[in-house]
Amino acid sequence: MFNFSLSLLVTILFQSLGFVVTLLFGKTNSEKYLEQCEHSFLPPTSTGIPKCLEEMKREARTIKIDRRLTGANIIDEPLQQVIQFSLRDYVQYWYYTLSDDESFLLEIRQTLQNALIQFATRSKEIDWQPYFTTRLVDDFGTHLRVFRKAQQKITEKDDQVKGTAEDLVDTFFEVEVEMEKDVCRDLVCTSPKDEEGFLRDLCEVLLYLLLPPGDFQNKIMRYFVREILARGVLLPLINQLSDPDYINQYIIWMIRDSNCNYEAFMNIIKLSDNIGELEAVRDKAAEELQYLRSLDTAGDDINTIKNQINSLLFVKKVCDSRIQRLQSGKEINTVKLAANFGKLCTVPLDSILVDNVALQFFMDYMQQTGGQAHLFFWMTVEGYRVTAQQQLEVLSSRQKDGKHQTNQTKGLLRAAAVGIYEQYLSEKASPRVTVDDYLVAKLADTLNHEDPTPEIFDDIQRKVYELMLRDERFYPSFRQNALYVRMLAELDMLKDPSFRGSDDGDGESFNGSPTGSINLSLDDLSNVSSDDSVQLHAYISDTVYAHYDPYAVAGVCNDHGKTYALYAITVHRRNMNTEEMWKTYRRYSDFHDFHMRITEQFENLSSILKLPGKKTFNNMDRDFLEKRKKDLNAYLQLLLTPEMMKASPALAHYVYDFLENKAYSKGKGDFARKMDTFVNPLRNSMRNVSNAVKSLPDSLAEGMTKMSDNMGKMSERLGQDIRQSFFKVPPLIPKTDSDPEHCRVSAQLDDTVDDNIPLRVMLLLMDEVFDLKERNQWLRRNIKNLLQQLIRATYGDTINRKIVDHVDWMTSPEQVADLVKRFRDAFWPNGILAETIPCRDKGIRMRTRVAGKTKLLSIMPDELKHIIGAETTRKGILRVFEMFQHNQLNRRMVYVFLEGFLETLFPQYKFRELFNKLHSRSKQMQKYKQKLQTTQAPSLQKR
Repeated sequence: MFNFSLSLLVTILFQSLGFVVTLLFGKTNSEKYLEQCEHSFLPPTSTGIPKCLEEMKREARTIKIDRRLTGANIIDEPLQQVIQFSLRDYVQYWYYTLSDDESFLLEIRQTLQNALIQFATRSKEIDWQPYFTTRLVDDFGTHLRVFRKAQQKITEKDDQVKGTAEDLVDTFFEVEVEMEKDVCRDLVCTSPKDEEGFLRDLCEVLLYLLLPPGDFQNKIMRYFVREILARGVLLPLINQLSDPDYINQYIIWMIRDSNCNYEAFMNIIKLSDNIGELEAVRDKAAEELQYLRSLDTAGDDINTIKNQINSLLFVKKVCDSRIQRLQSGKEINTVKLAANFGKLCTVPLDSILVDNVALQFFMDYMQQTGGQAHLFFWMTVEGYRVTAQQQLEVLSSRQKDGKHQTNQTKGLLRAAAVGIYEQYLSEKASPRVTVDDYLVAKLADTLNHEDPTPEIFDDIQRKVYELMLRDERFYPSFRQNALYVRMLAELDMLKDPSFRGSDDGDGESFNGSPTGSINLSLDDLSNVSSDDSVQLHAYISDTVYAHYDPYAVAGVCNDHGKTYALYAITVHRRNMNTEEMWKTYRRYSDFHDFHMRITEQFENLSSILKLPGKKTFNNMDRDFLEKRKKDLNAYLQLLLTPEMMKASPALAHYVYDFLENKAYSKGKGDFARKMDTFVNPLRNSMRNVSNAVKSLPDSLAEGMTKMSDNMGKMSERLGQDIRQSFFKVPPLIPKTDSDPEHCRVSAQLDDTVDDNIPLRVMLLLMDEVFDLKERNQWLRRNIKNLLQQLIRATYGDTINRKIVDHVDWMTSPEQVADLVKRFRDAFWPNGILAETIPCRDKGIRMRTRVAGKTKLLSIMPDELKHIIGAETTRKGILRVFEMFQHNQLNRRMVYVFLEGFLETLFPQYKFRELFNKLHSRSKQMQKYKQKLQTTQAPSLQKR
């Protein structure tokens, strides 16, 4: 046992000694090998830390900052302040906790300035006129088209279920990818995380283009600048520009100089489908009512207070009625309500034929019933008569000057008359106008043996008119059709029965008359004779009006939702024994109705008495009302002169009735006064439809009006022009394989047309805002021409030059400096970083929405309503406003503008492809590609 232990110990010692020897041998050889390798392969290096310490001990290199950026001192000064404030509030506040070294901050500032210098230099080389006049308008119009089509899709999905805001946003981006084909911005607009990533990538690309290579390769510096631009500048700016409440406030600020129209305000309330808006207005009205009822007033002030209370009660009643209808799910469409329960006005056929808006609906109805040939014949004859009269007058004047073109002019007139005969009355005509055969034969004989006259078709035209008027298929049935109700809505003559207390329109009628609550009736003056012993004097002593507040609606007199100013008329009546004095209150429409009544009864007065005219804008302005008061006073004084009363003894009855202190009973209803006001001026000058026919391009009328200048070309084109006048109206743009509705707005521009592009883009935008493509081609072309004339009447033939001048003004150093200052003052008021604006109360935001819509409707001129219709105007304006009420959609529009701006600024770089790649992760884009592959697969299999 002892021997075994000894041998084991010896073995272990021997193995340990061998391990130690091996370890020492290996260490010695390794050191020799490493020494050989170090001297053989690697050069000697200095240690990094000592070198860094050596660099830090050296004196700091002085960095010189050149404050020049754009070359314009008025721009550079506020821009330098923006840079200084940005560094102070986004970098310095944390950097100084780490280091006091200024060199890093100076490097960042120099980097920012280098980028701005390159940006300014590039901007000066670009012609911005195409961008502002074409690209920008096109982007806005296309955005509006996508929104309109999204609304239509939501409506088509289910008319009974109202789509939510989320459904609208999803549908909007579905339509966007269908229209754009290769890009969709849904992720950037709906996901904050993706939006920040997009802005970082975009800023990095911009820094690559704008910075010197050395600065861009400095990653730390580049990342700092990128974050400042993306999160400190661009993202807050985009958040503000996309905020619907900010946009609404900006709209109100832009049109702050225009007075609100109470009628527009009530229309907004009656058309609103947002319960939040209605509740906000109702609550404010209730608050104002409580305040007014708490006032302790006496004397004349009590009448003003009562008028204000009446107005507020009416507004509150309308809001409650609308809220109840929305909550109950009842019909809220005014047109459908009027068609079911309303009492419709009667518009005479002759009034329909002279109004462009009404004519459109009658034309659509006649095409449905197969009677379009009769209507088109009547219209063509109107155009022929007017143009023939003009050309014969031109011919007569040329004969007086010794110029002879009698045979040629008469030959062309004959060709035009024969063309009308062949198109509508001959055996070959299809469809053919059905009139008595003897009248057609008489016309044919006249065409063969006599010179044509402007009145050659009068007998047949009169018969066609009687047929359209009497035949049950035409005008009588049209009055029972839904198109007639829509026509009344466009003419603003549709009575809304939804606020009368019950669905059938027979409920309680609210008395909004300012005199209804006062009721200070006196003896009836209409029985007083016009004896010389009775002397009557009257003058307007005051004007009762108030500035309109869309929230409070206090102090505005109303009559069922219409605003007006009251004129207080002080009346003195003397006779032999007594003298009386009283005040009565009349509005301008009362004067207008009274004037029409007396001029109809006493025709000689129309040439003596002149009533002050109406005014479209600012008709509630204080200065304007004072001027109108003076004019109406002069009107009254002339009317009450003894000579005037003696000349028309029966006039006294009408005057006494007008000046009596009671609610004035109008001789004509609202409809009749509107028709007289609107139609009579057209009749007195020239029939409106004739003017429309004359303005049609490539038509009979254009050729006829240009006969004196294009005699040689007229005969060749005349027959074709007559056939195309109404049945085959050429489209505004050449036909393409793709549906124009699924393309950008600018795709409808025809570059071969010799016209200025800015004006055409503006007209296309007008087409998009008011959705004029739904109109028939004749009216659409007519509207286009009338709008063109309206624009040129405002700006003249130099509109393109004015647009260019305005763009130059917008991009001038003064304007750019002003924009930079606005940006600086908005983010750093008084040099201090602006605090985050607290979210405004929901009620205030809702009332701001109502005020914004009211302002927009108030500035729409009546002339535009007469061209395209009141209902179409309202829908177009409200569609644009509604588009701005969605934050995600506003973001999309801002990014589209930004992309267009960068593509214009850097045309040599492929920014379009870059944006497509940045948006390539879009879910909607992936769905669209899958759908496209699915639809294309069957066609590929067939091949």
